[in-house]
Amino acid sequence: MMQKLWLKKLKLNYSENVLDIIQFGSSVLEESEPNDIDIAVIFYQIPLKQQLEERQDIKNQIKKQVELPIHIESFDFYSFFDKGNFARQGILFNGKSLINEKNFAENFGLIPKLRISYILRNLKKKDKVRFNYLLSGKQGNYGLLKKYGGELLYPGFIETLPENENIFLKEMKKITDKLSIERVFVPK
Repeated sequence: MMQKLWLKKLKLNYSENVLDIIQFGSSVLEESEPNDIDIAVIFYQIPLKQQLEERQDIKNQIKKQVELPIHIESFDFYSFFDKGNFARQGILFNGKSLINEKNFAENFGLIPKLRISYILRNLKKKDKVRFNYLLSGKQGNYGLLKKYGGELLYPGFIETLPENENIFLKEMKKITDKLSIERVFVPK
């Protein structure tokens, strides 16, 4: 189950050295069953020893307020953007700030979006209609787009928030397997 810590307004004490505290990984995805909660603490440039001490203090504070185990990483601003930091992309794309309750990428003027393209060409007419109902709804029931804040950019191409990836793909694959996803950042 998705753990929306960024909406819970956790009571956290942290120093002025902290740029942001971000939840990322499977715990931010709708319809996920995470084993732990991934947290990243981004510091302004401070010594590593101080980073580790402050990171541990933040971890202990979060542990008291949640049930799942906490996995925490820390970076200074410069090491975060290092090409050797493999967590960078997931944190930027899926990260939710526990401080300001927004996508972490918004700190840089970007909004992460998931774009899904699909092909219905070889489907039977009834399956095409079913797919349309899935996206747009039927008889007063909301479809995926309205229910989860997605948008049909043009036929065969929709856009939604990254945390909705599991929901959209699972439901769409019940009708067609001709799907592809693209992760993009759009200007804020």
